[in-house]
Amino acid sequence: MNNNERIEKISSWILDYCKFMPKKPNSLVVGISGGIDSSVTSTLCALTGMKTIVLSMPIRQIKEQHDLSLRHQEWLKKRYDNIEGHLIDLDLVFKTFKNTLSKFYNEYGMVNSKARLRMVTLYQVAAANNGIVVGTGNKVEDFGVFFFTKYGDGGVDISPIADCTKTQIWEMGKELKILEDIIKAEPTDGLWLDSRSDADQLGMTYKELEEAMKNPKDKNYEKYMRIRKKGLHKLSIPVCKMDD
Repeated sequence: MNNNERIEKISSWILDYCKFMPKKPNSLVVGISGGIDSSVTSTLCALTGMKTIVLSMPIRQIKEQHDLSLRHQEWLKKRYDNIEGHLIDLDLVFKTFKNTLSKFYNEYGMVNSKARLRMVTLYQVAAANNGIVVGTGNKVEDFGVFFFTKYGDGGVDISPIADCTKTQIWEMGKELKILEDIIKAEPTDGLWLDSRSDADQLGMTYKELEEAMKNPKDKNYEKYMRIRKKGLHKLSIPVCKMDD
């Protein structure tokens, strides 16, 4: 499947999904970080012709990351009439949350809470606009590789790029003429103040990870499996089954 076919397939899938919902939504709501995943996802949503609401939701965000998010928002508005963009600053919300739970501080928990606050924001905006929340997680994340949810993907209604590798998403981004700075940007979840990249957290690049996912004989396969095992709890919720 070439890039144009993949783009057409995903945008059509989003539209068809909405058409066959019991109550058809009026809008698609996407959190945009300035990264390639959310940039491509929001553009695919725009291609459906449905009202697409994009939210930039900084929480003590590194300036370069936040600037890319706002630039992508403007890029979308110039190209598509169905885009509605908003900047929702969650700094104060997060500060209050952190202070309220100061007795229970944990760095990893607080990092994850940033994404979950964004998730709550996305759902509130969706509820106010008869919309659905569109996830931006790629195939790597849906294999349980990352410990943390990313830009608001703590819970979503649909996940259109979940079966696409990072490489495929980059290629779609080029085809869609996404801003070059976004395509070239080092992938990061944007949740850490020290600018650590996805590669820093994974200990390998996306290209290396994708090879390891496909090939059990790959030199990074064992590392990939160790990382994946730690994140598998995100993929399903354990349920106590009753006999009767």
